[in-house]
Formats: sequence, structure tokens, C-alpha cells
Amino acid sequence: MSSELLQVATDAARAAGALLLGRFEAGRGAAGAISAKSTPTDLVSESDLAAERAIRAILRERRPDDAILGEEGDDHAGTSGLRWVVDPLDGTVNFLFGIPQWCVSVACEGRVGVIFDPLRDELFAVGEDGVPTLDGVPLDASHRDDLATALVATGFGYAADVRRRQAEIVARLLPAVRDIRRAGSAALDLAWTAAGRLDAYYEYGVQPWDIAAGTQLCRAAGLEVTELPAARGLPAGVAVAPAAISPSLLALLEG
Repeated sequence: MSSELLQVATDAARAAGALLLGRFEAGRGAAGAISAKSTPTDLVSESDLAAERAIRAILRERRPDDAILGEEGDDHAGTSGLRWVVDPLDGTVNFLFGIPQWCVSVACEGRVGVIFDPLRDELFAVGEDGVPTLDGVPLDASHRDDLATALVATGFGYAADVRRRQAEIVARLLPAVRDIRRAGSAALDLAWTAAGRLDAYYEYGVQPWDIAAGTQLCRAAGLEVTELPAARGLPAGVAVAPAAISPSLLALLEG
């Protein structure tokens, strides 16, 4: 079943990616209806909704008994015991502003995960064989053993009070690492961490669809994935790092 599930995930991610890429290249990313969700800066566009419809159409056709949790659509309960977790467009703000850093994330929990970057035509994937790949080539995650030389990615929330707390963490972390990157797509941050382009990643306030595929990739690549509990005015989150620097990173995050 693993190869079947991985093929379904791949086909769904590519279908949504093709739709989004066409709109992005035509300059229609910001065209159509745009609305706010949790705050005025938390946006959803018609492109998000169209991409999720494309994914759900494939899942309904090929995996009709599976449950579905998607960022933009209604949950589907399912009867098979398997659940798909879908982010049809991770990096919506980037997409709407014409910034080429966004992706599609499709995961079947505990089984397979796919992150597709249509702009670079890069497909990050992991199946039940446990081998994380980029376009079929096994990934080599960072083996960094010194936090001071680590390149760390993160993201920020939409609510002002959460951002204040996150800024306090960045202030502690920035002097202790090589540098910090904030690119705007949690799923791509995780994929790039699994691929060794980043040494570590953390973020408070991520949702299941943001990280479902990416954390599977990172675990399979040999990185430590740690759930961050909600605390000190921050929502729950996740941290990913090589084992040698994970304790030091977590200590700084916890203050």
C-alpha cells in the first residue's frame, strides 16, 4: 500500500501545484476573492480553495474511504483508519505578493508525506520505506554539532501579542547561532531542513497541515523532532534539529 499512497500523494500535490503555478506565472496570484481568517494578516485566496479542491478530487476518486483534514475545506471523517492532512498552498502571503517561496503539502499520517515546490519543480517525499528523497535522490540532513554555526529557520504568527513573544525568542537566539531565516512557508522550511539546506527549524503556532508532511520527512532524515508545548503566551509549536544541537536550541527557545 505504501507505494500506492505515495503515488496518490504525489499526484495530488502535483495537480494542485500545476494549478497554482499557472496562476502565479500569469500574475493572477492576488486575483479573485481574498479574505482574512484569524486576523487581518491571515489570508486565504481563491487559489488556496481551488488547489484544495484539486487535491480532494483525487483523494475522493482514489481513496474514498480515507479521512481528510485540510486547511481550507471541511473535514471528512472516513472509515479506513487513514487520514490525509493537506495544505494546498503553504505560503499564501508569499504567493499573493509574488514572492517565489510557497508549496503544496500532502501527507497520509504516519505513512507518507509529500512537499511539492512547483516553482523549482522539486518534490520532497517519504514513504513507508522510511527513505526521504528529493526527486528520488535520498536526502542528507545536517549533522551540525555546534549551535553557534547553525543556520536556523523560523516563522511568525499573525496575532500581534504572539509576535511580541516570538520576537523575544529571536532576540535570545540570534546572537547564539550563525543566522536566522524567515522565508514564509513552514512546509518548505521543514523540507529544506530535511535536505540539509538549513540546520534547524522551529516555530510556534503551526497547524497540523503546516507540518504533517515535513515532520515525517525530517524524522526519516534522522533529525530530532520535538513538540513545543504552549507556554508564556505562545501557542504550541515544533522544533527540528540534529541531535547534537537540539538540547541547546530547545534551552534557548524555553528561555
